[in-house]
Amino acid sequence: QVQLVESGGGLVQAGESLSLSCAASGSTLSLYTMGWYRQAPGKQRELVADINTGGRTTYTDSVKGRFTISRDNGKNTVYLQMNSLKPEDTAVYFCNARKRIIGRNVDYWGQGTQVTVYS
Repeated sequence: QVQLVESGGGLVQAGESLSLSCAASGSTLSLYTMGWYRQAPGKQRELVADINTGGRTTYTDSVKGRFTISRDNGKNTVYLQMNSLKPEDTAVYFCNARKRIIGRNVDYWGQGTQVTVYS
């Protein structure tokens, strides 16, 4: 069982930066792929970025060059640095931990943190 708690969301002006943190408890994160997802009103939840156990990262096209995901396994924490924010980045951002158990993916989710970008 993994518990995930996001922090760092808030209200920012377009062009500014924000950093999100996800603190995990209940298990070490070294064997989990960690990710950030977001869901805007009326939209499907989408992957923003993830980082696997070997440190390889993946980003959705709309955030490439602006967002950076990182992890600190010793602190059981994953981060999302968001630069050059745009109004279309406005969404609830969710932290995700994923691990394969008996040949299937098992996902754990945080409660979400609101990010609002105004112009």
